[in-house]
Amino acid sequence: MNVLGIIASGVAALFITVALAKSARRVALRPHIPDEPGGRAPRAEALRRTGGATAVLGIGTATGAALWLGAADDAAGSVGGLLAGAVAVAALGLVHDLKPLWAALRLAVQTAAAVLVVCLAGLSPAAGVLAVVWIVLVTNAFALLDHADGLLTAVGLVTAAGLLACAFVGGDPALALLPATLVAGLAGFLLHNWHPARLRLGACGAQFTGFALAASGALIQAAAPSGRTAWAALPALATVALADSALVLISRRRAARSPLRATDDHIAHRLRRVRVTVPGAAVLTALWAGVPVATGALVYAELLHPAFLLLPLAGTAAAVYALLRIPAYDPPRTAPPRTGSSRTATSRATQDRTTTVRRRTEAADAGAAIPAAAPATGVKGSAPGRGAPTGTARTAAGHPTVPPPPNGRPAEAATAAAERG
Repeated sequence: MNVLGIIASGVAALFITVALAKSARRVALRPHIPDEPGGRAPRAEALRRTGGATAVLGIGTATGAALWLGAADDAAGSVGGLLAGAVAVAALGLVHDLKPLWAALRLAVQTAAAVLVVCLAGLSPAAGVLAVVWIVLVTNAFALLDHADGLLTAVGLVTAAGLLACAFVGGDPALALLPATLVAGLAGFLLHNWHPARLRLGACGAQFTGFALAASGALIQAAAPSGRTAWAALPALATVALADSALVLISRRRAARSPLRATDDHIAHRLRRVRVTVPGAAVLTALWAGVPVATGALVYAELLHPAFLLLPLAGTAAAVYALLRIPAYDPPRTAPPRTGSSRTATSRATQDRTTTVRRRTEAADAGAAIPAAAPATGVKGSAPGRGAPTGTARTAAGHPTVPPPPNGRPAEAATAAAERG
């Protein structure tokens, strides 16, 4: 494939992506779009979330047209399988954007697409297994970068540019077709994905981008001349994506959280906690990705010794350590401490309740200790249903006796009862 064909494919991907994204943006920003029934998210938000489909259509259409025109020459099978696998993963991501799917199902589809790429590329069984594991791992690592406006688009743009340079240096320009359309398509989509984002890549665009980058890197490494250190150079292109995944896994492991639970603990989230703006986080992450990408491309071109790859790796490890020290989770909620006045009021209320209970207990004990009055001589109990109850003692005049008061003076009580009689 000649350079003019690659340039033409990139220009086509750029214009198609910009046109589709602009149309989707107009539809998404219409104020009269009603909400979906059942309390679901508005349709405008669903359109913004599935905006990555415009980038997939633009890149896929330009690449497919180039393949149909015979631009890939002998590598048409490999590039065609790569495009087919990426489109399959993107279709599953689009369904996931509309209705969340199980993680096991997504991994199964990604693995099947990676196996298709490996089989059409004609890799050996050992290299094919390593390539499948690498493609699935990097695909999900890049997909996790879609947690801030413009972040994944900028990092994917930088990584695709590095793959494009490696493909040209490796002497197989046909493998540069998809990286070239990726650079152009992501650049066109970045116009609508920059903060404040009008469209988002979503699972559709994120998984397509990650799969295309990972599979392109695997094919370029497999087609590299034997003398080149592709095994050390090309993995460096995914340094930032793998660093973000490692940051999330270590942080959630320390906090005893589920690794599959989405939380605001990624790179951009931690940068936001130290007062870095959203565009600033995207720029810093893109610059961070540019260092290992440039180093890897220079090592692949044999302009630098492979030992230089240790520098960006050491810097990435230091950055991850520094980001881990930034708190990402809110502390658990606890009951507010009691003030001195509230403690005093509580103690007084407790003392009052204790005093009341003690007084009631003493009164009940005093009443139980009062002896019953003995019946007077010659007094008979009244008939049932008349006057006092049966068995009640009465005076000589027929009046019921009054029990002695608690002061212990029964004689005075008897005299008072006789006088009333």
